[in-house]
Amino acid sequence: MAGDTPEGSGVPKDSPIDFHDPLYVHPSDNIVTSIITVKLTGNKNYRLWRSAMSRGLKARSKLGFVDGSITLEKTEKTKASKWERVNAVVCNWILGSIFENIYASHVYSDKAKDIWDELFETYNKANGSVIFNIHQQINTLKQNGSSLSDYYNKLESLWKEFDGLTSLTECVCKATTKLNDHSKLMKLMQFLSGLDDVYNQIKSHILLMEPLPNVKSAFSILSRE
Repeated sequence: MAGDTPEGSGVPKDSPIDFHDPLYVHPSDNIVTSIITVKLTGNKNYRLWRSAMSRGLKARSKLGFVDGSITLEKTEKTKASKWERVNAVVCNWILGSIFENIYASHVYSDKAKDIWDELFETYNKANGSVIFNIHQQINTLKQNGSSLSDYYNKLESLWKEFDGLTSLTECVCKATTKLNDHSKLMKLMQFLSGLDDVYNQIKSHILLMEPLPNVKSAFSILSRE
């Protein structure tokens, strides 16, 4: 009969499920589910972990539980219990993706946003030594027999982390274009200088191109060779 409910579900057969509703939790997304493969170890990989976790939460329409846009106060009273349940699930997703020595400091927090903010305040540190270390890794990285793809992706990761820590205030002036062009040139030089000698011939060809390609284009040219 219409309106009947599947046994044990409590949801009418013809009741549509909104998979994008932040208060909906898929049966496979329980408290022991791991939504990312990265484990937070501390300052060293915090930005990588945060980026991966943000993407995982966004894919499940749960980012609002940590950015403050979906709070218990903003939720209808009739759905308060659902919010509490989803909040507990998100808390466990976060806690399950951090190492044990960090876990103990945050396991007593009841709200996902509180854990998220506490981790940010503790590990989002960009002091001079961190920036120097990344800059040194960029300038000393060599292909050293690794695959071209692995070498390129490692540099890309370091560049993105460095840019995230040292980004300039957005500007629409003419100097911005020149700064961007200079940054692209430096990245191209860093990429080419770390290549193995087997690429010397094609590297010389790239350096004679007018205009010089960006790093991604240079990588494509080298990959074809």
